[in-house]
Amino acid sequence: MAGGWAQDGAVSEQIEASINDELARMKAKARPTGTSLTHCAECEEPIPEARRQALPGVKLCIDCQRARDGRPEARGGINRRGSKDSQMK
Repeated sequence: MAGGWAQDGAVSEQIEASINDELARMKAKARPTGTSLTHCAECEEPIPEARRQALPGVKLCIDCQRARDGRPEARGGINRRGSKDSQMK
């Protein structure tokens, strides 16, 4: 079903493109590399040996990493439908 000037399947293509963009962004997220720290870079607590071996290059303890992961991440959104004029009827 086409809506207005949109081609058949345009909504599905937009949804799929949004999902692919988000997956690419998540995969591109920097992973720690290099030598792990023995103590957390933020709170100075010791980082367990098992965590250092599981994540080479880790710099934060589990609690500090959880706090950092909980913060909202600012990113620019893309309006795939174009300008407001394209949505006017």
